[in-house]
Amino acid sequence: MNEVPLAGYHRGLAVSGRADGYDVRANRLEEIKTHRGSLERMADNQRALHWAQLKVYGALLCAERGLDAVELALVYLDVASGHETVLTERGEASELQAWFAEQCERFLAWAEQEVAHRECRDAALRTLGFPHGDFRPGQRDLAEGVYKAAATGRCLLAQAPTGIGKTLGTLFPMLAAMPRQGLDRLAFLTMKTPGRRLALEALETLGADPAAEPSSRRVPLRVLELIARDKACEHPDSACHGDACPLAAGFFDRLPKARAAAVAQGWLDRDGLREVALAHGVCPYYLGQEMARWCDIVVGDVNHWFDANALLHGLARENDWRVGLLVDEAHNLVGRARGMYSAELDQRRLGRLRRAAPGGLKRALGRLARQWHTEVREAGLSDAGEPGRPAYRVLDGLPDGMSGALQGVAAAITDHLGEHPEDASAELQELLFETLAFTRLAETFGEHSLCDLARHGRGRAVLGIRNLVPADFLAPRFATAHAAVLFSATLSPPGYHRDLLGLPADAVWQSVPAPFTAEQLEVRIRSDISTRLADRPASVAPIVAEMAAQFRRRPGNYLAFFSSFAYLATVHERFTLERPDIPTWAQTRGMAEHEREAFLARFRLGGEGIGFAVLGGAFGEGIDLPGERLVGAFVATLGLPPADAFNEVLKARLTTRFGRGDDYAYRIPGLLKVVQAAGRVIRGPQDEGVVVLMDDRFAQPGVRERLPEWWRPVRA
Repeated sequence: MNEVPLAGYHRGLAVSGRADGYDVRANRLEEIKTHRGSLERMADNQRALHWAQLKVYGALLCAERGLDAVELALVYLDVASGHETVLTERGEASELQAWFAEQCERFLAWAEQEVAHRECRDAALRTLGFPHGDFRPGQRDLAEGVYKAAATGRCLLAQAPTGIGKTLGTLFPMLAAMPRQGLDRLAFLTMKTPGRRLALEALETLGADPAAEPSSRRVPLRVLELIARDKACEHPDSACHGDACPLAAGFFDRLPKARAAAVAQGWLDRDGLREVALAHGVCPYYLGQEMARWCDIVVGDVNHWFDANALLHGLARENDWRVGLLVDEAHNLVGRARGMYSAELDQRRLGRLRRAAPGGLKRALGRLARQWHTEVREAGLSDAGEPGRPAYRVLDGLPDGMSGALQGVAAAITDHLGEHPEDASAELQELLFETLAFTRLAETFGEHSLCDLARHGRGRAVLGIRNLVPADFLAPRFATAHAAVLFSATLSPPGYHRDLLGLPADAVWQSVPAPFTAEQLEVRIRSDISTRLADRPASVAPIVAEMAAQFRRRPGNYLAFFSSFAYLATVHERFTLERPDIPTWAQTRGMAEHEREAFLARFRLGGEGIGFAVLGGAFGEGIDLPGERLVGAFVATLGLPPADAFNEVLKARLTTRFGRGDDYAYRIPGLLKVVQAAGRVIRGPQDEGVVVLMDDRFAQPGVRERLPEWWRPVRA
């Protein structure tokens, strides 16, 4: 039997599809579905969806051919065994037509509701006013740049200083542009949780929250905050399926009412979404995934648009949405995107799983284990490299036998879990996801990435695909958006971000002048100090002396940044020994969230002391310590990445592609971290403070020209 095209109408709604076959003699309409393992394990909602599809086809067929009834046959084919299971039922034309009309009416009711919401939303946005009496200095320039980007459908790189209100200055003009440019959705993407909170607060200020005051300024926007699954999960000790989690069992039966309630509420931040979800007995995370289809503004992490399996990007392509993107702290996107398109596999995890794996998986895991041993042996890696570092080698390319072995493992795990879902342990699922990610990247492997192998002692090697140039993966993501605005206080030089992020050729660069003056920030360069690795022992004494002298001149709260935990510890030990009268506290490796909060709590009004931190770490950006909470910063490093095997390959690849390998691999990333760290000092128009840059290289013309224009550094 051949496929049968079918079509029909209901109140102007066109419905069409292709049934898998129709036997005229038997008057039997068939729909074929594949599965693996026991059919009884198939989720009820899947079975119901299959029957619904077949019944729609049955109604269309009866109407088209004037049939009184038809036999409906749902054919399930086990792809592993080839066995067919045929489920049949008789469909009376009148009953099928009534059922078809009911489904169409439900669809039309929802569609009409969505049209009405869109009209109401756009009408309100056409009259949207700025929520404050006037713009802050620089904020109007930023807002105009964003509006022009939306109006012309371009990408904008906007460098704007801290303190001018970038979040509100980008959200307001993009919202104002939505009705005029026919934008369907707006995505505000952040690097960290605090960025989401700032976006939600700005939307509250603009009147998007139904509870916002005054109520007369209420804008009918549906706002969703997307949360990672591990943070949204209500039952972290349960497997994520209906047999184990009470919020998964019957999810699709309860989803329609939960979705309707969520739409009615409109404001779906983390707490609001959870409240609706639990009131209807559904999973907050998966309700959020569903509501991403129906909300006007989604606030979430950058991975929701730029990752290989990004939810928002997938929905935009599927629904042909016109989307406006706002990317906060965009200077971090190069590093984040490299991580999105990198993958690694750990030999030790494989060993643990191999010992505990069900019998059906041992063969595939054994083959992969043997391939591991072969690759480590052929790479010639000893058990360890330099003290404290693994033995490491950049490979010429992907190991020939590894991809095949990984594909075998992925297929074996997929088949096994299809037949035995009760074996779906977290570790087994993680291995499946890792192997799938690795094999997917292996298929697109090229000059934008490298393959490396690191050995961390006997029996543990880590094989990685590391992305070097995310541009090749990100360019299609920017092309999908109608307009994209990437903003940060540190996006200079623009060529670096254009090249590495794959921005369109017509992308616009805007640098908003800082509202601060050189008199607000004293910048001193200690050009008599070198923080190069060989010179660090000699640098400790003058660094300690400089920090103590500055503290004497102006007691208060300071941050001191160093290139590594080892360097930090050395200077901290010497400082506390020589100046025990000055309070100090230090960042440590792997600080828990409460420890980070305690570190920041020391920077209180009226407090005094010096917090020691690592440049590029948790306290180098994204923290706000205005006024007297932070009066100065010491930076004892240029932030340059180590000149190791990985970064030297990165430098060579970037030289070949862009001609600026040394800048792109070392200097620019380092100075971005320096300027971000120094930017903790001046947070508002009334702030005053000092930044001491401790390294002779800060005095070099090529380095000084990349410091903020409004700084007036002097040699000390």
